Amino acid sequence: MPDPIVFTSTSPRHGLPLLFTGQAGKEFTVNEAHALIDALLHPAIEGVANDPPATPAEGQCWLAGNAPTGSWHDHAGELACRSAGDWLFAAPRDGMVLLDRSSGQLRLFRGGAWTMAAVPAAPSGGTTVDAEARTAIAQIVTALADCGILPA
Repeated sequence: MPDPIVFTSTSPRHGLPLLFTGQAGKEFTVNEAHALIDALLHPAIEGVANDPPATPAEGQCWLAGNAPTGSWHDHAGELACRSAGDWLFAAPRDGMVLLDRSSGQLRLFRGGAWTMAAVPAAPSGGTTVDAEARTAIAQIVTALADCGILPA
């Protein structure tokens, strides 16, 4: 018979709290885990900000900027989600994709940074249409790779 699995106090990827035998107040642990799952499942942010909004609605999330203040202090680059009248923070992991409602674009977390596809410059000038088309196509492919749609 194999040895029983031994768990740490949180899940390895997102730090979701785990239950233990004989644990008092399990409802707090379960509710915290559910709130994190709610924030991380198909995440959407209102935008990027350093200052917490004055009147956030329940369930709204932001991406904390590089110099967060107030209750977001020490949470640079993390998702800040409003839950049960308080802020819940989640550190991004490689492969996380979220919708930025302020720009309408997807953001991808890869290699320790958030990226978004840049709009390639429109072809202009030149005398040979083929060279302009090739440059435009190369820029589109690069933009798609930068946002994680195509492999880098």
